[in-house]
Amino acid sequence: MSRKVALLFALGLAGCGSCVGLPGRPGRESVALRPSQVMDFGVLYGSNCAGCHGPDGRGGASVELGNPTYLAFADDEVLLRVTANGMPGTAMPAFAMSAGGMLTDAQVAALVQGIRARWATPDVLSGAKPPPYAATQPGDAGRGAHAFFVFCAGCHGADGRGGARASSIVDGTYLALVSDQHLRTTVLVGRPDQGAPDWRSDVAGRPLSSEDVSDVVAWLSSQRMAFPGQPYPSAHASTGERK
Repeated sequence: MSRKVALLFALGLAGCGSCVGLPGRPGRESVALRPSQVMDFGVLYGSNCAGCHGPDGRGGASVELGNPTYLAFADDEVLLRVTANGMPGTAMPAFAMSAGGMLTDAQVAALVQGIRARWATPDVLSGAKPPPYAATQPGDAGRGAHAFFVFCAGCHGADGRGGARASSIVDGTYLALVSDQHLRTTVLVGRPDQGAPDWRSDVAGRPLSSEDVSDVVAWLSSQRMAFPGQPYPSAHASTGERK
């Protein structure tokens, strides 16, 4: 075998990887990654999160991940758990392979680290005494009706079906898609993109207490239909009333 033939034979055995850099061959940066190898935050977030949470963590249909107040309440353990396992019974799916999703544990961690690095603001709750992120005891729907009237009715209306400044918060479809924790989170951190204040600013100089938050959530939860998705029993029960 001539020296030239031997060289060509060796290159053929080595495959295209040994030819990177030769004229007409792709550079190493052009080699496509397997989906499980993608670790770029922009790609991961844009492909998996932006559709619901907004392209910059704001303006989506769900919780604003770009809201520093939310990130002050939800620690990394919360973000990792919810991203990996989803929220059963809601529109939030599981993304980790171990829970039936398509992302590796490393990719889930990269998402959480990127969210924190880009959108968290240190000391955003400085000087405040916030209620806990998760309820420590069940709320009372009866007290919640009064708390809702005091803190929420100014925007959402006395019955929660919408007012001059905000839409219905007891819509049956909405309540069927969100968990009690989602409701609690919304009461706590607000929706700045929609002009909804956090727990400190619904009534000037009177932040909601932990009990107030739990009671409002209990009242909202009591407005869910018993069997979401089923035909409404009457024309009068089209906004989330339980019959």
